[in-house]
Amino acid sequence: MSSSSRHILTAPAWPYANGPRHIGHVSGFALPADMFSRYQRMAGNKVLMVSGTDEHGTPIQVQADKEGVSPREIADRYSTVIAEDLHGLGMSYDLFTRTSTVNHYAVVQEIFKGLFDNGYIFPTKTMGAISPSTGRTLPDRYIEGTCPICGYDGARGDQCDNCGNQLDPIELINPVSRINGEKPKFVETEHFMLDLPAFTDVLGEYLRGKQGQWRPNVLKFSLNLLDDLQPRAISRDLDWGVPIPLDGWRDNPNKKLYVWFDAVVGYFSASVEWARRQGDPDLWRGWWQDPDALSYYFMGKDNIVFHSEIWPAMLYGYSGQGDKGGTPGSLGALNVPTEVVSSEFLTMEGKKFSSSRQIVIYVKDFIERYDVDALRYYVAVAGPENQDTDFTWSEFRRRNNDELVAAWGNLVNRSVNMAAKNYGAIPEPGELNDADRALMERSRNAFAAVGAELERSRFKNAITEALDVVRDANKYLSDQAPWKLKDDPARVQSILHTALQVVDDAKTLLTPFLPNSSQKVHEMLGGEGVWSGMPELRDVSEDGGPDYRVLTGDYDVEARWESRPVRPGVPLAKPTPLFKKLDESMVDEELARLEGA
Repeated sequence: MSSSSRHILTAPAWPYANGPRHIGHVSGFALPADMFSRYQRMAGNKVLMVSGTDEHGTPIQVQADKEGVSPREIADRYSTVIAEDLHGLGMSYDLFTRTSTVNHYAVVQEIFKGLFDNGYIFPTKTMGAISPSTGRTLPDRYIEGTCPICGYDGARGDQCDNCGNQLDPIELINPVSRINGEKPKFVETEHFMLDLPAFTDVLGEYLRGKQGQWRPNVLKFSLNLLDDLQPRAISRDLDWGVPIPLDGWRDNPNKKLYVWFDAVVGYFSASVEWARRQGDPDLWRGWWQDPDALSYYFMGKDNIVFHSEIWPAMLYGYSGQGDKGGTPGSLGALNVPTEVVSSEFLTMEGKKFSSSRQIVIYVKDFIERYDVDALRYYVAVAGPENQDTDFTWSEFRRRNNDELVAAWGNLVNRSVNMAAKNYGAIPEPGELNDADRALMERSRNAFAAVGAELERSRFKNAITEALDVVRDANKYLSDQAPWKLKDDPARVQSILHTALQVVDDAKTLLTPFLPNSSQKVHEMLGGEGVWSGMPELRDVSEDGGPDYRVLTGDYDVEARWESRPVRPGVPLAKPTPLFKKLDESMVDEELARLEGA
């Protein structure tokens, strides 16, 4: 347990509201953030986990045009679908909201004004790309060509994923529109720019102070970008987005703040919305202004630049900390990220996930067919934490059967079953011997070891250590063989009491990863009520805007990060299997689905 409680902000990246989530998405931004948050709550910290759907920008507009509906209809549809996906995964958001709310617009405009007043945003004439056939603006990400720096064929207009450099579409060699393949036309337009070079010094100091704390790939990538920071456009010629809050611009129907600028402000605006929904509009300050508060941002590696450079620059600028100085905006100075926790990419059966080419397994389909905790386990133990990782159905089946069913499920089943059959309750132990005490000490010590790994977002190490306790307990039971000791009932009671104590500990150690099955084990051991809180979908309203659906929940429940003595005499019932064994045929079925898609 923490000696003193800290405010911890968990900020998972905002999924874009243009389709359902697949398991490649959620392995990067979602599940790691939930595992981290669940652990931190159990450790006694005050966690605020907020995010939502990112709903502005051209991709939504393009989809809306294709379907002959408004952008809001597309955003409404997919915001609901994504919230349902995340609900199905057990994602413990305090608030999962949207960027199309009245609240979000107001907070984004406040951040813009603070930056503008401090001189970190300025208007400039620039060359913008438009589609010759439609006359519509083409956003940077919708233009592809050859990178002028590294020669990579397939660089986007805002960034080359190969060399990591920020780009401008006009710099691309042989640029083409990703929408229809035509060559864009470049015309002069006026836009607002964020003066990123004015933060080179403060960002350099910030990033260099993270040596040894951040994942090395994230820090190296971020430090490399410092050498060539350029002013970056934060407005676009669009009619779907947050209006620019300045006279002469506010009512312009075709000028809006650019999607990346408004999306990163979402972490803050969601915190403000959450506080208001709690009935205390200033409650967010504990996470954003307390100097001891910590904040962790979870995402895939394609999102690093926005969270390690641009968002900190915006926060520094709003707080009046950059080359031009300034004074904090009306809300006061705001905390920059403590850590940017970026995962690498997950591929599927050796191929890049692609919804358009149907190389995909959507979250909804996955959890309709398999145990959600089996997916959560796979992401923790074999996900793309530090390197690109391939998801295969055969490996998913192997880990489910060999590790969840044969190790953890087997330990629970045989321990509870023997105790229920012989005593109908948790037995009173007799004299404990060295083997009993050694296993219980091993189990108790695992809390510090697993917790230390979770503190650092090392999920693979953490869950491996927890599973090692399970394996040690299985070996203990096999070695002690209580079924052979009918002539020594006191010894049998000691063995089963010890086994059930370690089952209870392992349930707690595995709760951040496997909250659903941990709830079942809690109940099998005679526990009542909610062990680890689950999110709920709720329809909410706000003044001046339509009703919408959010994900929220009450997570102040029983689970605590500590070993608790099991109580002799608590009744036990015959257990039901914790996990389903998967037949070999499921691998062939899933591969056939991929082939036939």
